Amino acid sequence: MNRISACLITYNEEHNLPRALASLAGVVDEIVIVDSGSIDRTEELAREHGATLYFREWSSYGEQKNFAAECAQNEWIFSMDADEELSSALQTSLLAWKKAEPKFPVYEVARKTWYLGAWINHSGWYPDFQRRLYNRDEARFSGIIHESVRFVGPPGRLNGDLLHYTVRTFEEHEAKVEKYAELAAEQMHWEGKRQWRSAMLLATPWRWFYTFILRGGFLDGYRGALIAKMAARSVRLKYAKLGKLIRTKKLERERRPTS
Repeated sequence: MNRISACLITYNEEHNLPRALASLAGVVDEIVIVDSGSIDRTEELAREHGATLYFREWSSYGEQKNFAAECAQNEWIFSMDADEELSSALQTSLLAWKKAEPKFPVYEVARKTWYLGAWINHSGWYPDFQRRLYNRDEARFSGIIHESVRFVGPPGRLNGDLLHYTVRTFEEHEAKVEKYAELAAEQMHWEGKRQWRSAMLLATPWRWFYTFILRGGFLDGYRGALIAKMAARSVRLKYAKLGKLIRTKKLERERRPTS
């Protein structure tokens, strides 16, 4: 039988963690949590649910998740965020997978998001396939933001949804967009991208049109309208922040004394 280690990274997740860990009970063989300095009841709740807890100073999403996988006892890893939960169908799918011979080194699952009181079925948010079950000897996470499991070849697919409780309020959504835009700008700068003005002007309205019209956001009602609005804002912010980062780095070089 295949054995699975569930790996999570946390920081002040006392609100979400009990739901996530309860959904893993009886499905996985080990729970590994890497915490980056929570000051709430995260550690206490993790130990109550039998998880093995490690502390690691925050570096990046990908590095934190790779460290968690390295700490696991099993080669098969199911990576889950603290604000996610296994649906009953996904639980059944994982239990059946454990009894079969793996055909792929990586498996993806459909993620379904609960947003402002309802499940989102369109807007590009569903089905949001995520690579979450993987053999750590053949794949690992990569990326500063929107990190994903990188490997060579096609992934398998598991039935059942991974339920995602993304934000509780619109203000929380705004804060998350601001945070991710900052990280996205840093990653783009690191990758050598320097064109930001035209991208900001053209990609922002396109993102709204793509999300609300082409991806059926209008079918999600006012929530779809908010999602489209914030998707466009995210694009505008990340390119604006990239522009600011480019100007700052240029100014630093100009002020650097020459020998």
